[in-house]
Amino acid sequence: MQLVNVMRKNPERKPPVVRIGKAASAVLVLSALAVLVGCQGFSQSTSGGQSGNLVLGSASVDFGDVTPGTTKTLTVTATNSGNATVNVSSASVSTKYFAMTSPALPVALAAGASTTLSISFTPNAAAKFSATLSISTDASNGNQTISLAGSGSGLLALNPASEPFGNVNVGATKSQVVTITNSDTSSVSISQVSVNSSAFSITGITTPVSLGASQSTTFTVTFAPKASGNASGTVTITSNAPNPSLTMSVSGTGVAPGALSANPTSLSFGSVVVGSTGSLSETITNTGGSSVSVSQVGITGTGMSVSGITTPLTLNGGQSATFTVKFAPTAAGAISGNLTVTSTATNPTLTIPVSGTGVAPGALSANPTSLSFGSVNVGSTGSLSETITNTGGSSVSVSQVGITGTGMSVSGITTPLTLNGGQSATFTVKFAPTAAGAISGNLTVTSTATNPTLTIPVSGTGVANTVGQLSVSPSTLALGNVVDGSSGTATGTLTASGATVTVTAASTNNSVFTIGGFSLPHTITAGQSANFTITFSPLTAGAVSATLTFTSNASPSTTTETLTGTGTPAPTHSVALSWNASTSQNISGYNIYRAGYTTSCGSFSKINGVLDTSTLYTDSSVTNGSAYCYATTAVESNVESGYSNIVSNVQIPAQ
Repeated sequence: MQLVNVMRKNPERKPPVVRIGKAASAVLVLSALAVLVGCQGFSQSTSGGQSGNLVLGSASVDFGDVTPGTTKTLTVTATNSGNATVNVSSASVSTKYFAMTSPALPVALAAGASTTLSISFTPNAAAKFSATLSISTDASNGNQTISLAGSGSGLLALNPASEPFGNVNVGATKSQVVTITNSDTSSVSISQVSVNSSAFSITGITTPVSLGASQSTTFTVTFAPKASGNASGTVTITSNAPNPSLTMSVSGTGVAPGALSANPTSLSFGSVVVGSTGSLSETITNTGGSSVSVSQVGITGTGMSVSGITTPLTLNGGQSATFTVKFAPTAAGAISGNLTVTSTATNPTLTIPVSGTGVAPGALSANPTSLSFGSVNVGSTGSLSETITNTGGSSVSVSQVGITGTGMSVSGITTPLTLNGGQSATFTVKFAPTAAGAISGNLTVTSTATNPTLTIPVSGTGVANTVGQLSVSPSTLALGNVVDGSSGTATGTLTASGATVTVTAASTNNSVFTIGGFSLPHTITAGQSANFTITFSPLTAGAVSATLTFTSNASPSTTTETLTGTGTPAPTHSVALSWNASTSQNISGYNIYRAGYTTSCGSFSKINGVLDTSTLYTDSSVTNGSAYCYATTAVESNVESGYSNIVSNVQIPAQ
């Protein structure tokens, strides 16, 4: 057996011995193959009894003592002792502290060729290490293995040699216990343990610390990110050991704590017809950097429900989940509630208001519920108004309005027509008989309402073409005296005789007279009467007259009435004041003062322009409907006395 001595850099340590056997030869072959492949390329497999045989120079490699944190490399020879090419496809090591650094795989090793396998050892602590190097080949003697061994020793060592803390929420902490071991034969004094990043801190050790041979101590490194982002630092152990400055790299990433947001922040279904279902989409998003576990999604509010989401559910940072919220009202009325998402987020209960209104299905009603034209002369046309209303809460589409009955027709409505909840449509139904006799039929409204066919009976009687007469009473309608700027009213009567009369117009030839209380067109059955109202609103004083004219299908076609009235000026008022003369000598006159009155007298103001030498005064500047207070003063040698007795609450009539 051949011995290969590998000298260490530390002259005080004994050099390790590498024993090379068959296994070592196989490793060396791999290095050579890397060169051979570049020149010869990969060889084809052979037949006819030829085979490759991979022989390793050693079945085990012992690296001896290696300082933690440093690397030592040894080699093993691998030889193809067969007569055919051996293909080495891969190699793996069972622990990260050993590695095969060359050759690059895969390689093909020709018959008789050799290569060198380089293997490294990097201990991270003062401890014994072992591993297995496994080599996969197509050699006739199959896959090969090499046993690896080594020890970390000699100086101060850290375990672990580095620490990646990974993701940690901002505001949270993560800690790692680190062991310092003195692998030397003499004691070591540690003077300082520090870290150069504010995101990391060190606890659990107070320096100076003395470690005897083979003795250990521990401290704790804590990562406490204050903001999102990557952080890194170096822990430095300062001592009098042969490696006086021992370092350990630390790193981590601060991530924002998981927080849930909603889009939209509230859900409003608006109006939904009872018996149907409204649907809206809702999205929750984890706006933080750490994952959030959603444990429950619940909802309150009659008829409200959630679908399309299953809990428990995990949302990573930035991840969203979209689901459906439904509203199926069972009765008319406003409904409100809350969609609640329970999770491990910083906002553990996310509340999303939901609302909607159940509305009754659209339904049509008629006003009036039937139409009767009474008697209409043959050749004439009677008209009546009809109103249909959507009494429900949802819209109704009217597709058709039809009518049956000879001479019956509809105008003033166009289909299709949409009526929203509470909305109405008014139109005209006409009866134009072509012959004498009773006629009946139906006005039919077809729609999408819950009563899709609304039927309104219609009837009328055609009568022989007899011309009616229209009379008005009284022949002269006197409105009397009315104060200018105000109004007076009087009532007149129209009477039909001989046949039904339809009044189509009414007007006066003077705008101070207006007609009211009478809608047009207006049909008056023979023998019946209708009242109307005339309003007289004079603007100036004096007698006024006008002619009121009614236009109809009677004979004659116009009927008139004389209107009269007199505008009178609004009355004016004055206040006559008198007082007893002053008993003082040399009185030169008097001043008169007035104040407004509500519940008491206000501020007084003088109302006479010149000094009044009598004891009488008339105030003609009063306002109708007001109240006043009065007082006088006496003036002697330009000296004015105080107020006399005050007269309060003098009422001025409104007219």
